[in-house]
Amino acid sequence: MAGRRRAVELAMSDEEIATLTTLSRSRIELASRVSRAQMLLAYRENPSFCAVGQRLGVHHQTVQRCVERALADGPLAALDDRPRPGKEPTITPEAKAWLVSLACDKAKDHGYPHELWTTRLLARHAREHGPAAGHACLANLVQGTVCKILGQEEIKPHKVRYYLENRDAEFEQKMAEVLCVYREVEVLKKASAKAKRRGKPVTIVSCDEKPGIQAIATTAPDLPPKPGVHATFARDHEYKRHGTLSLLAGIDLLTGKVHALVKDRHRSREFIELLRLIDAAFPPNTAIKLILDNHSAHISRETRAWLATRPVGRFELTFTPKHGSWLNLIEGFFSKFARSVLRHIRVASKHELKVRIVAGIDDINRHPVIHRWSYKLAEAA
Repeated sequence: MAGRRRAVELAMSDEEIATLTTLSRSRIELASRVSRAQMLLAYRENPSFCAVGQRLGVHHQTVQRCVERALADGPLAALDDRPRPGKEPTITPEAKAWLVSLACDKAKDHGYPHELWTTRLLARHAREHGPAAGHACLANLVQGTVCKILGQEEIKPHKVRYYLENRDAEFEQKMAEVLCVYREVEVLKKASAKAKRRGKPVTIVSCDEKPGIQAIATTAPDLPPKPGVHATFARDHEYKRHGTLSLLAGIDLLTGKVHALVKDRHRSREFIELLRLIDAAFPPNTAIKLILDNHSAHISRETRAWLATRPVGRFELTFTPKHGSWLNLIEGFFSKFARSVLRHIRVASKHELKVRIVAGIDDINRHPVIHRWSYKLAEAA
């Protein structure tokens, strides 16, 4: 007949009791740790394996193993599982290195029509070509194992992260020139605030084009919101295209006024028309400094020929570096205009789109906003 189990004394410090109490009430800890903490605390109150098991709904041997481990390793160490040896890895480090190296190539370089690898395709290629490369352990490789190996190396061969190559060797110099113009804007604003105007008057205009504004019409009327039914406008998925328009604009950085044209295209002749509009907007003795990107219409033979007809010093052009159009302040205006006026716009024709864009510009000019540049302005030479 088996002998009666003897209760063993489990000594715990006040700190250990406080930690176990906190863990036993936790809702974010692992269930196994919470359960073991409850066992140890219950056993401390009633040192009986069977009584604790009945109270917590576990087998008494589970309580016994937890208590015995707490005696051997300490109460807090008994909360975690013992380390297990696990199965010996069948994929060698050399095979893993070969697979990772393969993932760093493009799939098309290995004869596949795919541009990039998928984990399924990579696993198939490894099964078919791994043994021939001396890695017989890859003969039964599955997609899940490929994901684990690539995850350990933090490689995602199925994704592309875009970057922009700097193709302008004079980027820093050109950026400094643009920033100097913006600093001149601040100087002119302060001088205007103090009513001190000396020398030839100067204005600074940031110019660019926003092409491809789509004239899209709905095929069914929009449904207005209904309280308690649907909170937003409802719109049919189908639509009809009427073409596109281009917005050519220049914003006066001193006053915030926008000079704009809406055209079907944005060639040199349309840009020259914008320059004529800006030319007519300022007194003849005012020097107009333009900030432009490197669009072909801005540097074309026709544009240069028209500028040559103007008085010397009337127009002064400062170009942003290649891939540096974000340095042009008018890009911020275009972004705001697209979000406030053009977003979700639906029109019946291109003419209606043009009318609404012009009306949007007029509305902005009634309450002009002066755009300011601050990024790296203090570093301008």
